[in-house]
Amino acid sequence: MQQEKKSNRWRLVLLLGAFSALGPLTIDMYLPSFPEITADFGTQASLVQLSLTACLIGLGLGQIVMGPLSDMHGRRRPVIISLLLYLVMSFVCAISPNIYCFIAARFIQGFAASAGIVVSRAVVRDLYSGPELTRFFSLLMLVNNLFPLIAPVAGSGVISFTTWVGVFIVLGGVGIVLAILATTGLKETLPPENRISSNFGQLLTGIRTLLRDRQFLGYALAQGIMIGGVFAYVSGTPFIYQKIYGASPQLFALLFGSNGISLIIGSQLVGRLNHVISERRFLLIGLLLSAASSFIALMVILLHGPLFALVPPLFCFVASIGITSTASFSLAMETQSHMAGSASAILGLLPFLLGAVTSPLVGIAGEYSAVPMGVIILSTSLLALLAYFGLAQQSRSARRGVLKEIGS
Repeated sequence: MQQEKKSNRWRLVLLLGAFSALGPLTIDMYLPSFPEITADFGTQASLVQLSLTACLIGLGLGQIVMGPLSDMHGRRRPVIISLLLYLVMSFVCAISPNIYCFIAARFIQGFAASAGIVVSRAVVRDLYSGPELTRFFSLLMLVNNLFPLIAPVAGSGVISFTTWVGVFIVLGGVGIVLAILATTGLKETLPPENRISSNFGQLLTGIRTLLRDRQFLGYALAQGIMIGGVFAYVSGTPFIYQKIYGASPQLFALLFGSNGISLIIGSQLVGRLNHVISERRFLLIGLLLSAASSFIALMVILLHGPLFALVPPLFCFVASIGITSTASFSLAMETQSHMAGSASAILGLLPFLLGAVTSPLVGIAGEYSAVPMGVIILSTSLLALLAYFGLAQQSRSARRGVLKEIGS
């Protein structure tokens, strides 16, 4: 019985991990193709980076739509419909006649991919709470974080045999497989009696309530700002590694993918040690690690240090994301069982909106400057610390004070 329960648990982890990994796949798999796409469309690097921005905006806005929809209509239906849209838009990306059509298709592709992210997290909250929620989410992150390792390497492999178009044909194939898995393997976890009203006014009231919760907002902003910095790293490194340091697409994929290991390390530390170190302490550790490693990375960039000096602090910076995202998700979702989809949507929206702002700023000084990326990742690390201490920690201290007052 215990073995069967463990087997079912891992089956669910793999299924939800596949859905949530659609976002990283959609973002990362075409990154090694940036120079080729730029040449093929005869356009500027900034417009190709704008296609990443469009995808991030789609992923962010899609979550704020799909999260409440999943609270209203259950988890299965929104994710199945979105996956069908995703596979169609993947093929549209592949046949785009110009960069502007490509950017528009990437926006819709990102919008469709958002359902997998938000629904997988909502399902976790439907089924688990407390330390079990943290442990299961860390397992989900283990599967999810493998895809930043796999995606750039897979993308490089595809363009070794064909053009960048092949990347989007592969993504369309992934969409087909996931649509079949969602239809046959995903059970409904939100019974009708637990669904919220489809009244639009009540929906807005619920979202406003979440945004007025200073503790929830503090955790959401800390996570969102940090991941916004990661998107600057994601957008900047294809050009920094390949243009500034002369790395081949294969070496870039190896260096970029290796940081997926650091994400896995960070998230698994939280999942395995949360009975010894609290999620709040882990969150603070992650935020401090981010600030220190991003500062070192910026110093290496300003001093024109070699590639081997830049890779370690970036490795640590990405590891801090594994720590903070796992800890902050558990802390933010713990009290939101009645609106898990909407809360998951807000947690998902903020990173992608902030990423949409930071990604194009990376190229503001041209393809041969890494300074903007260094400045952005340090700035976001410091802002995330400010959000944590100014909202989440302050709100928690205020609540403790009120409880003491009542007790006396």
